[in-house]
Amino acid sequence: MTCAIISDIHANLEALQAVLQDIENYKVDKIHCLGDIIGYGCNPIECLNLITRHCDIKLMGNHEYIVLGLLNLEHLNDIARASIELTQKQLSDRELSILADLDMDAEIENACLVHASPYEPEEWHYILTIPEAKRAFESFDQSLCFVGHSHLPRIFSHYPNRECSSRVGHDLDLDTECRYLVNVGSVGQPRDNDARACYVIYDTTEQQIQYHRVEYDVKLTQTKMMEANVPLMLVERLEIGR
Repeated sequence: MTCAIISDIHANLEALQAVLQDIENYKVDKIHCLGDIIGYGCNPIECLNLITRHCDIKLMGNHEYIVLGLLNLEHLNDIARASIELTQKQLSDRELSILADLDMDAEIENACLVHASPYEPEEWHYILTIPEAKRAFESFDQSLCFVGHSHLPRIFSHYPNRECSSRVGHDLDLDTECRYLVNVGSVGQPRDNDARACYVIYDTTEQQIQYHRVEYDVKLTQTKMMEANVPLMLVERLEIGR
């Protein structure tokens, strides 16, 4: 079985449409979404509808969690708070009901799926360092875990009796002796100095992971965000992938 795994769309309709079109070329069996469908961008409803239509597994991200009122806005910086408030104004009870039904985690073919970290998933921990990866490895039983949240495509590997290692996300043949944490990157707001949308395809039979980068109409997205009065920093960062 092959499945595409996407994350962190952040209401970027043009990026999501481009990624879904690219995924069609690979004839995958399923598409799974790790969360943060909304937030930052100006098309949360359209993105939510596409994810609902195309994805089998749909997980809760911290932006969905915040919009549902499960986290206090006071903990956010001014830009994030303005973005969340803009999103909340657009969503009806229908969309909020869809968000409330999202799962916190899931499992496929001996792989764990979660938005942030398998360690205390509702606390939204980042996995950026080796100590954070070690704590995450201790929190799931499968050989493989897919995450998003940081918007940084990255692979953490853990062989028995060896220290964890960290590498930039890249195509990979999985070693049965090793366990992996795989950050699939971001569709709608990459932060690895590459403005192209990012996602992965996981072949459960061949035990292979492939990263894919997809160009989309960044200028159109930025124009729409400006017209919607999205904070300028969120608009500008799309062009540089930061």
